[in-house]
Amino acid sequence: MNPNPKEESMVPVDITLHQASNQLELIYASGERLMVPVEIMRVFSPSAEVQGHGPGQETVQTGKRNVKIVALEPVGSYALQPTFSDGHDSGLFTWALLAQMGRNTAQFWSRYEDQLKRSGKGRDDPMGAVSTQGGSCSSH
Repeated sequence: MNPNPKEESMVPVDITLHQASNQLELIYASGERLMVPVEIMRVFSPSAEVQGHGPGQETVQTGKRNVKIVALEPVGSYALQPTFSDGHDSGLFTWALLAQMGRNTAQFWSRYEDQLKRSGKGRDDPMGAVSTQGGSCSSH
């Protein structure tokens, strides 16, 4: 018996990866259906490669519009670990994070657009190390 029923209700009863729309669909026992764009998952991966090791160390991800999920593995009873078509496979997506992404997709898109604007990069620019912290070095 799970001591935290709220946590248990966050576990989807069905997960479908829709290749055509490039979204992960999560269906819950309550009937709630959430769609999580794969691009959002990739650019906000909880991995250290993307998030860094502390506040202000995040790296803006670019060139991820057409990235796909090529494998999806459960991690215990609390998360999924996707492998993306660009080779990224180190992020563990907890049920809570996936629900947050599905329920707040517009905010994630807005945050991503803000990051791109601040970095001077576009969504389809080739990937390079782009810090979300201000300033750039023009000496090299």
